[in-house]
Amino acid sequence: MAKTVVAAGRRLAPLPSWLAAVALFLLMVMTFCDVILRSAFNSPIAAATELTRIFMAIIVFAALPVISARGGHIAVDLLDGLFRGSAERLRNVVIDIVSGALLIWPAQQCFKLAGRARDYGDLTEYLGIPQFYIEYFIAIATSITVVVLILRGLIELVTPLAMRHSETIYKSAD
Repeated sequence: MAKTVVAAGRRLAPLPSWLAAVALFLLMVMTFCDVILRSAFNSPIAAATELTRIFMAIIVFAALPVISARGGHIAVDLLDGLFRGSAERLRNVVIDIVSGALLIWPAQQCFKLAGRARDYGDLTEYLGIPQFYIEYFIAIATSITVVVLILRGLIELVTPLAMRHSETIYKSAD
C-alpha cells in the first residue's frame, strides 16, 4: 500500500507544481509590464501590489505539499552526526509526523478566517476579488500538507524503502 501512496503522490505532484509555475510566470509578466509602464509612461499598474500578494500566496502554498512530500525543506544538520541507521530513520519519522500534526492548527485557523472573509464579503482593494478564494486555497493546501507529512512519516516508519526509492526518483528528475 505504501508504494501505491508514493506512486499516486508522484503522479499528482505535477498539478500543484504547474499551478505554481503559471503563477510565477504571470507574476513575472505583470512585473515586467509594471516596470515598463512605470518607467516609460509614468503609469504603473494600480493593482500590481494586490496581484503580487495573490501570486506569491499561490506559488508558496501550491509548492508546500510537493516540497513536503519530497522532503525538500531547508534543514539545519547540526545534529545529523548523532543519528545513524535506525535512529536517523526514527528521527525523520518523528519530525514528519510532529510537523504534520503542528500544521493542523494553522490549517484550521485558515479555514476559519476564509469563512469569516466569505461571511463579511471581504474584497481586494483594486480588483474587488473575493478574499476568501485565496484564503480557502491556503487552507486547503495547508491541509494537504498535513496529510502529506503524516503519510510521509508513517510510510518511513512502516516501509522505509518506499521513501528511499521515491527520493531517488525525485533526485534523478531534478
